[in-house]
Amino acid sequence: MMTPAVGLLRKGLLVMLCAFCVLLSPSSYSRAADTELNLKALIDEALRNSPEIKVSEMRAAAADHRIPQMQSLPDPLVSFGYQNEGFSRYTYGLEQGAQWMYSVSQSFPFPGKLSLKGEAAAQDAEALREAYRSSRAKTVQRIKELYYDLFFSYKSIDLLHERTALYDVIEQAAIGRYSSGRSSQQDVLMAQTEKYMQMEREAMLKQKVQALQAMLNSTAGRDATSPLARPAVAEPTTYALSQSEIVAAVLSNSPDVRAKQRLIDAAEAKVKFAKKDSLPDFSVTGSYFDRKGMFLDMWSLTVGMNIPIFAASKQKPAVYEAEAMLAEAQSDLQVTKLTVASMVQDYFSMLRTTETLMDLYRNSLIPKSRQDIESALAAYGTGKIEALSVITRLKSLIEFETLYWGQFVEREKTIARIEALVGSTGK
Repeated sequence: MMTPAVGLLRKGLLVMLCAFCVLLSPSSYSRAADTELNLKALIDEALRNSPEIKVSEMRAAAADHRIPQMQSLPDPLVSFGYQNEGFSRYTYGLEQGAQWMYSVSQSFPFPGKLSLKGEAAAQDAEALREAYRSSRAKTVQRIKELYYDLFFSYKSIDLLHERTALYDVIEQAAIGRYSSGRSSQQDVLMAQTEKYMQMEREAMLKQKVQALQAMLNSTAGRDATSPLARPAVAEPTTYALSQSEIVAAVLSNSPDVRAKQRLIDAAEAKVKFAKKDSLPDFSVTGSYFDRKGMFLDMWSLTVGMNIPIFAASKQKPAVYEAEAMLAEAQSDLQVTKLTVASMVQDYFSMLRTTETLMDLYRNSLIPKSRQDIESALAAYGTGKIEALSVITRLKSLIEFETLYWGQFVEREKTIARIEALVGSTGK
């Protein structure tokens, strides 16, 4: 005949199995909050308001204004004066040499110098525009990384809630077994301890959520305390490019690579200018001499040029300096290309590894762990195993689920890093 304690135990096990099926069903993965944080809207806001992007944009704009300055002629020189004969009196109009003098002088650099200076400035400006593109791409990368970290923190809290609820069920079953004399009090204490440990982890995750929200707000140009909704339920991003295709895209489109190439172009223009700087510049001066009385007014036109007699200590060292800077820029470009190619290899390997692990967790470890925990719960109900075995298997199951979402987030962050290398700012 069934005793009341045994009947209570069986009812508890039935409730536990039902709760297990509900809490660990696939639908729990796709639960959405009432208000969701949209990634694309957050990216658009960051691209509009990010202080880092604005700083980079203003640098590029300032460089654009430098181009016409480099291509302009030097300012003309206007001068005037008076020439008098003798010291005893004012002789203007009385003596032949007394006159007022007016002149205008304009310097003209040797042909080609201004265009080379303008070309160097234009390439420097292009490099800063590429830096602006890089700033936008890296801001998008940062937003995505923080967004998915925030998503993972919320998902981890969800899993902890589910785990804590299951520990509540196991605790009640352990109490039922203890009441019927079929297990020791240790089973109850063990279930309660695990539950409290999950509550501690949840508190730590909530603190992490607040930190991530503050960093997201800062990156998006918001006040750090602005409220942020929960990230929307994420779907895996489709990304089918091969490693060679990614490398080719990075080398042709990367803002960092293109900026280095622009700096090489600017350095080449500076080398050409340094070599041409040993050629003389010219100046043209027109003068007018105002005389009164019987004396005719006079005028003059003169052309002058500088003589680079100190070229050995001035212009030639300038050429060597410009050539050294060009060699530096060329080496810097090679270093950048090797670096980004290495980063692509690392990111691509990480991308494929996360996809493999996600498939392993989703299609093998998690389903098998569910079957294992179901068997363990049934065995625990009949007294064949202890609570420790059930708790250990339950911890393994939730750990696999956490690892799955961790790999999901790592994959999305890796794609964001690859896109930033290419210079993409799209979602």
